[in-house]
Amino acid sequence: MADEDPLTTEQRVRRGTARTLANVLTLLVAVAVLAAWAYTGFYQLEPGKSAVILRFGAVDRVETQPGLRWHLPPPLASHEIVAVDTLEREDFGSAEPGQPDEEAAAAEAAMQTKDNNIVHLGFVVQYRIGDPVDARFRVADRRGILRDAAQAAVREIVGRNSIDDVLSEGRGAVENETLEQLQALLDRYQAGIEVTSVQLQEVQPPPPVRAAFDDVIAAAQDRDRQIQEARGYENEVLPRARAESREMEASAAGYREAKVSEARGEAARFTSIYEEYRRAPEVTRRRLYLEAMEEVLPKVEKVIIEPGTATLLPYLPSLPRQQQTPAPGAPR
Repeated sequence: MADEDPLTTEQRVRRGTARTLANVLTLLVAVAVLAAWAYTGFYQLEPGKSAVILRFGAVDRVETQPGLRWHLPPPLASHEIVAVDTLEREDFGSAEPGQPDEEAAAAEAAMQTKDNNIVHLGFVVQYRIGDPVDARFRVADRRGILRDAAQAAVREIVGRNSIDDVLSEGRGAVENETLEQLQALLDRYQAGIEVTSVQLQEVQPPPPVRAAFDDVIAAAQDRDRQIQEARGYENEVLPRARAESREMEASAAGYREAKVSEARGEAARFTSIYEEYRRAPEVTRRRLYLEAMEEVLPKVEKVIIEPGTATLLPYLPSLPRQQQTPAPGAPR
């Protein structure tokens, strides 16, 4: 019995060691499996995209920051990637001739205006995802809802305007009103779509009256061109006329100042002469007479005759000497 005790102890040690190794191995395997399961919750979110996190099938949150993200591993949680910055477009009322959808596109483009005319209108809608949750889970056919809402909005706005507004002057207003109406419809449907622009492409009247409408559009364009030319001529003439008027005003002001100064000088001169005349009337009168003669006599034709040298009345010409023609043979 004494020899069997060590063997029993050794067996116990071996069994304990084996059990411990088995437990450690089981724990490592469990940790590895748990780590691999947790690793399935990592995902890469690229720029311009959003991730809708679902926990037990219900929306938990929306991730928008790009990079490596993590959520609870499946089946506890999952994610749906939605491109929110991608700009998409839908064409309406346009198809290449000969294609199977040509008739459908023509019917789609035919619309009635306020004045009971038919206009063929093609347009383009550009949009992107505004709410990833609504776009992914609220609607089943996002593209179909967009097309139906866009056609309804355009037909309503075109029906409020006349054909002249749709063809020429009111196209911008039609685009803006259609954008507002379409966005309101999509928000009411909770489609999660954000419309960025609505652009009218081909707007044409019915073929039987297309030539007449082309003439009207050409006349409107000629009118606009002539208005622009008239405005250009106005912008050219008015500044020049204003400059000339300012120049004339400045010249008139200078002339006025010169005349006023001259008149004031004459008035001051007359006042000074008058004061001199009051002090010495005879002397002043004599001086004024001599000054007047000095001014007048140089301009008068003069003949000086010494007294007592002539007994006959001299001949004085009635015309200035410069205008007289001497007689032939007369001494000069």
